[in-house]
Amino acid sequence: MYAIVDIETTGGYAAANGITEIAVYIHDGVSVQKHFETLVNPGQSIPPYITALTGINNAMVVTAPSFEEIAETLYELLQPCVFVAHNVNFDYSFVKHQLKLAGYDLTAAKLCTVRLGRKIFPGLPSYSLGNLCRSLNISIQDRHRAGGDAKATVKLFEHYLANEGMEVIDSMLKRHSKEHWLPLHLDKKEIDQLPPSPGVYYFHNAKGKIVYVGKAIHLKKRVSSHFTQNDPDKKRQNLLRTIHRISFQQCATELEAIVLESTEIKRLWPQYNKHQKQPVQKFGLYQFEDSKGFFRLAIDKKKKTLPALCYFNLLQEGITMLNKMIAEFELHPKLCHVDTNRITTKDWDLIGAPIAYNAKLQQALAAFEASLPTFALVDEGIEAEEQLCLLVERGSFWGMGYLPKSFPLKQAAELKNYLNPYADNDYIRNCIYSFAAQYPAKKVLLQL
Repeated sequence: MYAIVDIETTGGYAAANGITEIAVYIHDGVSVQKHFETLVNPGQSIPPYITALTGINNAMVVTAPSFEEIAETLYELLQPCVFVAHNVNFDYSFVKHQLKLAGYDLTAAKLCTVRLGRKIFPGLPSYSLGNLCRSLNISIQDRHRAGGDAKATVKLFEHYLANEGMEVIDSMLKRHSKEHWLPLHLDKKEIDQLPPSPGVYYFHNAKGKIVYVGKAIHLKKRVSSHFTQNDPDKKRQNLLRTIHRISFQQCATELEAIVLESTEIKRLWPQYNKHQKQPVQKFGLYQFEDSKGFFRLAIDKKKKTLPALCYFNLLQEGITMLNKMIAEFELHPKLCHVDTNRITTKDWDLIGAPIAYNAKLQQALAAFEASLPTFALVDEGIEAEEQLCLLVERGSFWGMGYLPKSFPLKQAAELKNYLNPYADNDYIRNCIYSFAAQYPAKKVLLQL
């Protein structure tokens, strides 16, 4: 049995909008067996642009039942059937969300008449309900009302069946197919092309622009997981409507995918990525000599023309490190600009002569330099004859790439001729250090 459904709503996503009208036709594959249709009081005001589109205004739904009042009837109609709609994920997300609020868990299989149309009648100029019906000479009355659009979808569904559509329907409903979960504009071939390996994937919009970047241990499973939930959240629903194409870059390991994902998010700034968009390396530790001959330290914003002793993504990260140096080597906080108060005569007495103080500071910087490790992390490559290599130089991530398995890992300078440089950031650095701690056998100390 098939439940052919159409709804009208107060907006474009289920989490913050309501249903104003619903129509359901129960079809047995030959003819309509039951029909349910009603206006619904959404419990919120209907926006003027929705009224202009559907003709449904606030006055029309004042006396209509709430969704909770019809929930039991709808659940009993829909749950045993295949849920059929034009752009099914839109209607299903609203109905499932509203039923869940009323205490019912809808788990019906789904079938999209847009996808069916593309398979049974390929090459048509448009698969919107109005244009598709026009191309197939199917009449529509009461356009943009649940009853009229649902009745047109019934005629469309029957037209599919009359044109050997049952084989296509059976194929789409097979458990392993999962095609009914995909975004409206995404071809199943885009999922089928993905390998079962680590990598980074990219979601593209209709114009080819990348709108989301993600990483995966198993590309096909991870990408598929984006489409197997019915999250009614606005951002998620908008993302699903945007996806037209998927591309990917295969990686040898999850760590390589983590580094590439972080780099690509900062390079592309995709619309639907919200994490890892903070600017990187905003601060540096600088040394200078004052008019009295004292060497001073200061943390300042990163300068393009002045090299720093080291860089920090967060100001607090640098201050913490500087305080540690002050305590360990008895540096003066005011000469390190941690304490910004004016230096008094008493302070100068405690600080002493420039030669002695500068010696302590150089000792502190030498110890700091020695604490910054230079090493390579090596792992299996994509091909059997290669190895993946990530280079950390003086505590900062330098870059990564693939080397022949027989390549000698001794000098950091030699590796740079074979690796691709990447921008360092605290997220990548933390992941690399965590991996090195977890797999010490894959860490090779290098000479500068």
